[in-house]
Amino acid sequence: MSSVLRSEAMEPPTLAAPAVVDVVHETVYRYARPVELAQHIAFLRPRDDAGQRLVAFELDIEPRPARRSDEPDAFGNTRTLFALNTPHDALRVTARSRVQWRPPAPHAPAPAWEDARARWRYVSGGAPEPAVPFVFASPLLPLHEPLRDWAQPSFTPGRPLDEAALELMNRLHAGFRYDPDATHVGTPVLEAFERRAGVCQDFAHLMIAALRSLGLAARYVSGYLLTAPPPGQPRLLGADASHAWVAVALPQPEGPSAWLELDPTNDCVAGPGHVRLATGRDYGDVTPLRGVIRGGGHHELTVSVDSLPVGASPGA
Repeated sequence: MSSVLRSEAMEPPTLAAPAVVDVVHETVYRYARPVELAQHIAFLRPRDDAGQRLVAFELDIEPRPARRSDEPDAFGNTRTLFALNTPHDALRVTARSRVQWRPPAPHAPAPAWEDARARWRYVSGGAPEPAVPFVFASPLLPLHEPLRDWAQPSFTPGRPLDEAALELMNRLHAGFRYDPDATHVGTPVLEAFERRAGVCQDFAHLMIAALRSLGLAARYVSGYLLTAPPPGQPRLLGADASHAWVAVALPQPEGPSAWLELDPTNDCVAGPGHVRLATGRDYGDVTPLRGVIRGGGHHELTVSVDSLPVGASPGA
């Protein structure tokens, strides 16, 4: 393991293992006029996979939907589709989750980044690789030459992919300012890059777009951070709302790639304090709640998130 990986700045937040976290995520829309009809899609059910176990989950929707279904998407996330066909002047969606963190499975050392890039090239008759869709441009993340030029100094010839990706995260964290007023949800990635400021969504998008510009596979991870960190540890940026970070594909000699999850907003490897909701190509694939409505007019949106270790109180 490289010295970069052992750096204290890279260590994930620690909890007594196994870490179990309770999350309450509430979204409230208040409309100026009644909404007559509405169709919504929610990505609010945390993933249940090798990296974490979903112990319990419930999703309350007010008013009660006329129709509701849960189904997997193309990336293995669970999406909830629901329809409202009675007039309403408010919508409240509350997701309650209990998630148990699982330590990453052992994997082979990361290859040189050039060898990883070569892994994503098409080979006739080769086995399909699940990471390949995350190499290409996506709707919110075109491939931009300035991002490739910015990333290139971290990717020197023969450098291990994990070490290079960690340095890129360090540089992003050091060179960009966390500023909720600098961008909005629709700010293009190149504009955030030019401003050198943004929020967790922008930081994740910047790093993913830079990695893809070099021909590497990286995906967007939506989720949560602990609202209150363990004693003696600093409060992390983005803990009062849904959060976002990056997963970099590390090709393995056999089987699918391993994924290294990096949080550029907080300059750390994702750990027990990170709860994963969904993964996708960019934010557009995993927006926590979106939809189309008829009526409503102007609306006010309120979002609150509490993520606490099991047994802790909200005021702790």
